[in-house]
Amino acid sequence: MLPPHPPPDFYQVQLTVLAVFCAVATVIERYIGWQKKKASGETNEPKVEERALLDGSASSSLGGMAKEIFAALRRNYLLVYGIVMGADWLQGPYVYSLYREQYGYSERVVGFLFVTGFTAAGFSGPFVGVWADKFGRKRICLWFCVAYAFACLCTLSSWIPILFAGRLVSGFATSILFSCFETWVVSASQSAGVSQAGLSTILGDAMLINGIAASVAGVVSNQLVARVQTFTSPFMLSAALLVASWFMIRKLWTENYGAQDSSADAGRFDILQLGRIRQAFDIVRRDPALLVLGLRQTCFEGSMYIFVFLWVPSMQEASPPGAPLPLGYIFSAFMVSMMLGSVVYTSVVSHSLPRSDAPLVLHAKLASLNCLVASLALAFSFSTSFPQSRFWAFCVFEACVGVYYPVQGMLKGSMISNDHRATLAALFRVPLNIFVTGIMLTGISENRQVVFSACSLVLAFSSLMTTFVIVPRTVAMSENPPLPRTA
Repeated sequence: MLPPHPPPDFYQVQLTVLAVFCAVATVIERYIGWQKKKASGETNEPKVEERALLDGSASSSLGGMAKEIFAALRRNYLLVYGIVMGADWLQGPYVYSLYREQYGYSERVVGFLFVTGFTAAGFSGPFVGVWADKFGRKRICLWFCVAYAFACLCTLSSWIPILFAGRLVSGFATSILFSCFETWVVSASQSAGVSQAGLSTILGDAMLINGIAASVAGVVSNQLVARVQTFTSPFMLSAALLVASWFMIRKLWTENYGAQDSSADAGRFDILQLGRIRQAFDIVRRDPALLVLGLRQTCFEGSMYIFVFLWVPSMQEASPPGAPLPLGYIFSAFMVSMMLGSVVYTSVVSHSLPRSDAPLVLHAKLASLNCLVASLALAFSFSTSFPQSRFWAFCVFEACVGVYYPVQGMLKGSMISNDHRATLAALFRVPLNIFVTGIMLTGISENRQVVFSACSLVLAFSSLMTTFVIVPRTVAMSENPPLPRTA
């Protein structure tokens, strides 16, 4: 039987245990993978065809050059991705506390601030994607750094119009972060001739680095707030990292685009690119598998964003009245759990036995199972009043987040053509933001159990739809692979 309240150092101890376990699991997974490669001579480096190299060259040293290109692409992407995600995660533990505790706004006003960000992301999403395909993914990612740094600076003011302006810009930046960065690396990988296994390696490593960045960010933000005694300090460090990211993207990344309009109207200036948005919408409308892929993103990421808003008051509700919670340590524990999820993903994809399923089919089945486990974790979290049990249920949910992103990235990278990749990736975020906004406007903080119940149900529904629609599609794609297309 669990004690009604955890000891004072409970969360620090759990963070340490999780971190040690994650480190050991990562070392074991990498060692097993290295031994298997050594024994079989297999690699996850790119398969090079006649058009494989970024510079278009071909020589007797193609294999060595392919390894160098793969290593450079992986390094350049993961370095930037780790820093921008660290900048994002620095803000995570104290967004709610900044508005609620430091500036003294009611929970309802805080909810409207969050809704503003999601609404901005929903409205800007389709345009962000189509601009990325049209004008370049690298260029849009540079805009992200500028916009998100500005949003961080807005937190220095307690004046509500400035805070709402910051949330608007933050929503715009979030649309870029969760669509254009992944689109850039998928397109760059395909241009470099990287195999599905190689792309899976990059996405899995990105999730692991994301977890490391988030865990470190949680501890750093906790120490910053304790030392500086203001909840704005993590936001200022985040802005500095975003400035550094701008210079790195400009220096390290090459530009890539979607399909360019060759019609008679191609020269006509259209800042909203409504024609491309209509094309992307028609593609999704005609393909049930893409509809379900977008539904899966809406259900999972919508539940995740609602969890971001609710985990602090939920943990406070289950804890002793007036007892301060070490939010930074709890947040870091969640992020280590997310890292464990990425290790599970890498282990399943790399070492699954038997290897009877094609990689894409394995990802589809993993997607269905992941949604089911996430649904059960949320269902258990609101059924218990013990803070320890609720904490561990949330850790399981975060582990599912660690599996979700590389799996979803692989499915989108394989099922969506490069012509409209960024547009469709951003278009999927429109129903996501409508879902989150609708739930938050219904009085989310006063009905936490109902909201978590709804999230659990939609995740279970997503699992079923993935099983009956996406899995059969990936089986068909694996049996009849499409002809390779140039990026």
